[in-house]
Amino acid sequence: MAESMKGLKRTHRCTEVISVELGSTVTLMGWVQKRRNLGSLIFVDLRDRSGLMQLYFEEETIGAEGFAKAGTLRSEFVIAVTGTVEKRNGATNESLVTGELELKVLDLRILSESLTPPFPIDADITVKDELRLKYRYLDLRRPNIQKNLIMRSKIANLTRQFLAGEEFLEIETPILTKSTPEGARDYLVPSRIHPGSFYALPQSPQLFKQLLMVSGYDRYFQIARCFRDEDLRADRQPEFTQIDMELSFVDVDDVIDVNERLLAFLFKECLDVDVTLPIQRMTWQTAMDLYGSDKPDLRFDMKIQDVTDQVKNCGFGVFTGAIENGGFVRGLVAKGLGDISSKRMKKVEKTAKDYGAKGLAYIQLKSDGSIKCPFAKFMSEEELDALIASMGGESGDLIVFAADSFKVVCDVLGALRVFFAKELGLLDPSEYRFVWITEFPLLEWSEEQGRYTAMHHPFTMPMEEDLALIDTDPGKVRAKAYDIVLNGNEIGGGSVRIHQDDIQEKMFECLGFTNEQAYSQFGFLLEAFKYGVPPHAGLAYGLDRLVMLMAKEENIRDVIAFPKIKDASCLLTDAPGPVDDKQLEELSIKVDLEEE
Repeated sequence: MAESMKGLKRTHRCTEVISVELGSTVTLMGWVQKRRNLGSLIFVDLRDRSGLMQLYFEEETIGAEGFAKAGTLRSEFVIAVTGTVEKRNGATNESLVTGELELKVLDLRILSESLTPPFPIDADITVKDELRLKYRYLDLRRPNIQKNLIMRSKIANLTRQFLAGEEFLEIETPILTKSTPEGARDYLVPSRIHPGSFYALPQSPQLFKQLLMVSGYDRYFQIARCFRDEDLRADRQPEFTQIDMELSFVDVDDVIDVNERLLAFLFKECLDVDVTLPIQRMTWQTAMDLYGSDKPDLRFDMKIQDVTDQVKNCGFGVFTGAIENGGFVRGLVAKGLGDISSKRMKKVEKTAKDYGAKGLAYIQLKSDGSIKCPFAKFMSEEELDALIASMGGESGDLIVFAADSFKVVCDVLGALRVFFAKELGLLDPSEYRFVWITEFPLLEWSEEQGRYTAMHHPFTMPMEEDLALIDTDPGKVRAKAYDIVLNGNEIGGGSVRIHQDDIQEKMFECLGFTNEQAYSQFGFLLEAFKYGVPPHAGLAYGLDRLVMLMAKEENIRDVIAFPKIKDASCLLTDAPGPVDDKQLEELSIKVDLEEE
């Protein structure tokens, strides 16, 4: 039977007991982690969010009734205890902050009883994700998850502290807003008062933060909830959190400077890691050419090499055919994988095909001096030797090649580069390697839509020196855009925004928007821009992903309190779910589902 807290007040959390003098009387409250009954003594490990404290009960101290009550304690009972802090009689537990102390309990109250949980509340157990998320409130008690969420809170608070010191203002922007094109799929909210009309949940505060710059607020930030109706991955959720910012009267270097100092501050305060400043910068083109990715992992070397000119006249049709179609031939050397087994080689080939390759050309330089090369018969011995030499191949190496369009070659070799790094153990989890990727293409061609689309968004400023190319060769125009990448993960991105009418009109023209279409979608912003708009730029971090990397977790769900699963549903609440007909009628909505 649950007892009342009346007259009791917690004096300390469990691990705070290390700061009190021996013999002091304290009151602790928390959950029973474990109970050990030795007959004349009962030991209990008490857990709260700070950690564990060992309690012990003896009948002569707590009385027969209290001792009998202690004997009924089970895992996850919520209890309050008052007792005196003592040095442990037995062996100390060096894995605990409180490992040299214990509490002799003078009074016990059982505040709440518990059923046997479906899994132990322990950091070192393996539990199926479905079970963890169904009982998320229990999973959240596990110390590793609590540690992550405490770190997340610390990062958010430190971010506020830093940005306030840089004269940023924290301003909230609307959650119910207007649906706009040129992005991911919106989550829509029907309006009861305006039948047939819908709000959209924001994919980002982009337009509103630009309006705040028009309004003269100069420096804005927000820890903002955002929503995108897209397929999930390990590092993606339908609702997520951004550290969002916008600055007036700045250019690229100004935004990068304040954000480098923010990152250095967060990593020092949270992890005691020194981030070397300035952070390396690399153009998008260089990143794609050397690493096959606009978010390269620079913790290891292994650069992509271009051999297009070298093999353009060889006898291997896969190479020459790709070149004749305007493509490239590029390769990678995986040092030490020359003796890879046929079974593992099939995994390499499957990875290549998963990323768009029709097949994979490779050379195995085995450690015994022999060579395995399926395409050797199509090249002379001299051509093959020259190709190996140009790649820097040595005995014991594996060389792989991709021959296709620029995009496919980058996708394939970029994926294989990471695959090989994992095979060779080149990814040091203790290293944090940052890089800025700059000068992205402003536009990318969409075969599906038959037009150019904005690589970032329609308000991204082109590089001034490329403005003349907008009419003649828009695909070559570079953007004043920048992403911050950590260990092969994009953690943030932004751009300088367009603030001149003529450039904005030209941008919409490139995207295939008529003036009427532009005003229909973005009229409120374009109208505001007629009343004096300062040059401005911004950046947004994915807070969830940043915390995931700082906490060294592999899944973003482990740093979010109540995440969704792959189909965007919630196992805890069974959302999304049906609603009653009366609610639908009020919203002028009729659901027409085909029977399965």
